[in-house]
Amino acid sequence: MTAAVHDDGLVTIGLTCYNAADTIERALTSAFVQDWPNVEILIVDDASTDNSAEVVARVIDGRPNARLIRHETNAGPAAARNTLLSAAKGSFLVFFDDDDEALPERVRQQIDYLRDYEQRTGASLVACYASGKRRYSSGYEMQLAAIGSRGDVAPHGRGVADYLLLYRKETGWFFGTGTPSCSLLARRSTFEAVGGFDAGLRRVEDVDFAVRLALKGGHFIGTAEPLFVQHSTSAQDKSPERNLESELMLVGKHRPYLESIGRYHYAANWPKLRYWHFKRRYGRFIVQFLNVLLRHPLTASRHLLSTGPRRLLHEYRIKRGG
Repeated sequence: MTAAVHDDGLVTIGLTCYNAADTIERALTSAFVQDWPNVEILIVDDASTDNSAEVVARVIDGRPNARLIRHETNAGPAAARNTLLSAAKGSFLVFFDDDDEALPERVRQQIDYLRDYEQRTGASLVACYASGKRRYSSGYEMQLAAIGSRGDVAPHGRGVADYLLLYRKETGWFFGTGTPSCSLLARRSTFEAVGGFDAGLRRVEDVDFAVRLALKGGHFIGTAEPLFVQHSTSAQDKSPERNLESELMLVGKHRPYLESIGRYHYAANWPKLRYWHFKRRYGRFIVQFLNVLLRHPLTASRHLLSTGPRRLLHEYRIKRGG
């Protein structure tokens, strides 16, 4: 990544955009109205095949603090985020997604949370996630409570990696809805220390970033207030096949760590359960679960009982609304 001169008061709002002509203007508008006084807005269009880039160019015309960067070929969200990191001039970088809209106070509140936590704890690697809401076309609205937004102790270190890779929870830590990049703000130096995003991952690149941050001793905090609205969409990159491929790549990447704690087999097989569930191949799901259960009876049972009923209720609400 290229070096940049940093202004401690400047915040870079980074948006990745791919085939989002119908939603990108709404996302940009929410960036324009942020009440933080000193921002630059960078948009990376990842070789959209619709007119997304043209919409962005029209919307930012006449705004000297906004710039469009176009990828010649589609490289995926991780590569787009790395382009934003390389181009950013701010000391802080916050990501907005192309189908989300942020409340005007989002940037300010996340910076306030992060600076306060740094001052109180002396932590140097801190990621701040915003709570939010996800809206579905059925009318169902899901609350997205951020990791670290509740409890007395912020998740940190290897315990976060164990949660993300294995769903192993430290007592008293609140993991919320995980570590999505769309709600993330951190110092640019934190992104640089972790090494940015893995462009080889088309999905779960945000999980991989958080795992690497956790293994470096990073701290994960979140705002209690909902600061963005996510409008649920579907895309080819969100298919069960793409998700499984990326999750298995993630596990393979962190195999040395997982083997060191005796959990590689578990981490490598649990994603297949999710895949067969989303494909509605319930016979294969049962066979796969028995495979995991025989090797890890307590871990697998607790995992399924903790997440299974919530998942089914969530899917019911998506279809029925409310």
